[in-house]
Amino acid sequence: MEKEGQVNNPLHGVRLIDILEYLLATYGWKELGNKIPIRCFTNDPSVKSSLTFLRKTPWARTKVEELYLRSKKKANP
Repeated sequence: MEKEGQVNNPLHGVRLIDILEYLLATYGWKELGNKIPIRCFTNDPSVKSSLTFLRKTPWARTKVEELYLRSKKKANP
């Protein structure tokens, strides 16, 4: 029954670290910081600090998730 609420959620089962690692492999820190200008991507970035920030900051996490979905859609039309 749990899955019914997730049928149309393309992020269901995708971990934040997997999203971040995909975006890093696709864009790198510099381009990621250009696309989403937040300090955790532009000033001394690290996966750990970015995950901490994104978990505490819903608006930033939403931007990262949206970029991930656009990037995946572009890669797999």
